[in-house]
Amino acid sequence: MVKLGKWIGGGLGWAFGGPIGGLLGFFLGSFFDAATIITKNINAPQGKVTQRGDFILSFLVLSAAVMKADKIIKKSELDFVKKFLLANFGEHQTYESLRVLKELLQKDIPLDEVCMQINQNMSNPLKLQIIHYLYGIANADGEIHQSEINIIEQIAIKIGLTQREHNSVKSMFVKETDSAYEILGVPKSASNDEIKKVYRKMAVKFHPDKVANMGEDIQNAAKVKFQTLNEAYERIKKERNII
Repeated sequence: MVKLGKWIGGGLGWAFGGPIGGLLGFFLGSFFDAATIITKNINAPQGKVTQRGDFILSFLVLSAAVMKADKIIKKSELDFVKKFLLANFGEHQTYESLRVLKELLQKDIPLDEVCMQINQNMSNPLKLQIIHYLYGIANADGEIHQSEINIIEQIAIKIGLTQREHNSVKSMFVKETDSAYEILGVPKSASNDEIKKVYRKMAVKFHPDKVANMGEDIQNAAKVKFQTLNEAYERIKKERNII
């Protein structure tokens, strides 16, 4: 059975970088057996194409930040993360990963350092996917608190997403007036041609093929996000009689 030790230690080294990555990688890695999973990522150079393990580890670290935002760790949030891990790694790796998450939930997380490395190493589609998943965690109990929105917005900015990109994902979970326009990231005053142009650009950015090399659960979430974008565009087309 594959173990998570090196994935945890090496992955956190990638996520945090420098002395922080070394210390946290050593601390968390000591809880687990040596791993063979995703070992090619451990000593990979900065700026490499992000691998699946990088995404999962970043997801765990940022998940802890969002789960702690409202000062209450909810079972529904833990179940959300567990479901995600089970879909991608199986029971044993899920068990080990949840042990890591438990450790992270008990510690102060250097959010700036984590986000800086994500900003440098992750592609834009994966950054959007992370924000989408973080809102999924926040919404796991059926109610998204303002403190959770605030921390996710901070993360989005720190990992290099624009306010418009963040608002686009946020609008898929937080329904507000003119949410269809928010999802596309355009003002209601935009012309039909502007809306068509923005939709085509967003459709490319949110297309599931952008995360085709990731796990099945990630791809399925990307399909849902892409569908939400299309539904928003269809609502605007119907409202404006756009052909």
